[in-house]
Amino acid sequence: MRHKLTSPDGTAASRLAFGTMQFGGRADAAQSRAMFDACIAAGINHFDTAYVYTEGASETLLGEMVQKQRDSLIIASKCAYEGGAGAGNIRAQVATSQQRLRLDTLDLLYLHRFDPETDLNESFDALARLREAGAIRHVGLSNFAAWQVVKTAGVAARFDLEIAVIQPMYSLVKRQAEVEILPMAADLGILVAPYSPLGGGLLTGKYVDGDSGRLREDARYARRYDDPAMHEAARGLTGLAAELGTDPATLAVAWVAAHGSGPTPIISARNAAQLQPSLAALDYDMTPELYTRLAALMPAPPPATDRSDEQDRSK
Repeated sequence: MRHKLTSPDGTAASRLAFGTMQFGGRADAAQSRAMFDACIAAGINHFDTAYVYTEGASETLLGEMVQKQRDSLIIASKCAYEGGAGAGNIRAQVATSQQRLRLDTLDLLYLHRFDPETDLNESFDALARLREAGAIRHVGLSNFAAWQVVKTAGVAARFDLEIAVIQPMYSLVKRQAEVEILPMAADLGILVAPYSPLGGGLLTGKYVDGDSGRLREDARYARRYDDPAMHEAARGLTGLAAELGTDPATLAVAWVAAHGSGPTPIISARNAAQLQPSLAALDYDMTPELYTRLAALMPAPPPATDRSDEQDRSK
């Protein structure tokens, strides 16, 4: 059975989550507030941030916004992207996140990436103590490979903890998660909250028209999406969206959400107008036929086994 994430008052997690990586960075305080309000109006109650986002501004701004509705919201943050997953660093970063967010308890705390230099027993002893103290409710993993999740889940169980949520990159042009991560999560009952369902903005269609944006302004994102096949898929998506009379971003988010493992895509934007097509995915009817047409725009990665003749490719 898949983990069911709820807010402190028992409200079930929304079908989409909102990532606040832009808060205090590309989105100023007013733009950030407008996006938060748009999410609340659309029924989103799951908000994602991190200790490292915009040097703390993301957590600080989100903390100001959530106070009046806190018990009906799910607030997730991440630690140990910098400084390693040692106990001292986890405790220090969580304490800072609590202060910024003005929250005694974080509903979900992710280890932001795998730390090969730190014994997982040390990390999970610290996380177990944080849960016992009421500082966190659930534990998640972000940017972990499937084998790392399975290894970590075994260690977590020794401390009476479970991995509730994992956060991989996943989109129409970044499909590696289909090989092992999504099947692994389904088998272990872990909720998947994939980030970058718009492929860093590539799948909004704006680059087809030659607009500027993160893929042209950020060298890391430019490298991540520099495969010509990805850009060809984006052009195909834009054409299909025009045919259907909808927005490419709506199709891209709805396609990720329609995967058989039942993921909760994390959407984001720089302003409320840019956010609207992603919010529209909440109500978009992604039929099996359309899902297949979209999937054909970017070839699926090879299966995890070379015995492809025996591999079940069904979704």
